[in-house]
Amino acid sequence: MKKKIVSVIIDVIIWVFLLGFAAIVLVPLVFMFTASFMPSNEIMKMPYPWIPSEFRWQNYWQAIKGNDGKFLFLRSIWNSFLVASITTVGTVFLCSLTGFGLAKYKFKGRNFVFFMILGTLMIPFEAIMIPLYLIVTGMGMQDTYAGMIIPLLMSPFGVFMMRQYLLTFPDEMLDAARIDGASEFGIYWRIVLPNSVPAIATLSILTFRSQWDNLLWPLLIVQSPEKKTIPLFITIFVTEKYTNEGAMMAAAAIASIPMIILFLTLTKYFLAGSEVFAARKD
Repeated sequence: MKKKIVSVIIDVIIWVFLLGFAAIVLVPLVFMFTASFMPSNEIMKMPYPWIPSEFRWQNYWQAIKGNDGKFLFLRSIWNSFLVASITTVGTVFLCSLTGFGLAKYKFKGRNFVFFMILGTLMIPFEAIMIPLYLIVTGMGMQDTYAGMIIPLLMSPFGVFMMRQYLLTFPDEMLDAARIDGASEFGIYWRIVLPNSVPAIATLSILTFRSQWDNLLWPLLIVQSPEKKTIPLFITIFVTEKYTNEGAMMAAAAIASIPMIILFLTLTKYFLAGSEVFAARKD
């Protein structure tokens, strides 16, 4: 009986901590979505009224058309989606291919190459930002989509994650494919990738999120208003002389919807793939 009581108490404590952490994550989101329907003076009230006195749908319209009425927000959404999608696909392909090579092929200096890749994780982006900018501008890629995408296609963390995951991949499956006459790239494309859904889903979510929220690199590369991404648009929106806080929150709310959809969609595949992987390990 005492063990049951202790178990119940532990479960209650765990649930309290989990609910507390969930509240920490969800409260800013709730604030953003509720504030997007409020007039500016109501957002600044203290204490904050969590329920709008009136729903101002025009905040969303102003966010979409912008203060200048040029509807650059829609173009910014497309730019962010294009850059984040291409970068994610390229990163998943290059990191999984590199991780596969480091995990399943034995060659001299393999560990040294892997540790060198890990070492780059300790170098902050700000330290290589200026040299990278000079290289990109020297190649004529300033103010282009290529300039925003190509320098960020490879992720050392992605290589590390894919390599660690593929270390557990059964060598017997690879040997069987070679006996059947499959090429090395065919083994990677037809066997390794379809069975790496958990790692690919996780890497896709992290990469897409980092590029969707990336402000610093596009700020250096892009000058044309038509090529600006969502973070740049929101920054310009905030710094304008007459700022509607409700419209600003509406712009942020719209910008967060694709990430929410992506996370919920890929989480399903991640959980399904995790169950398959756990069953395979058993």
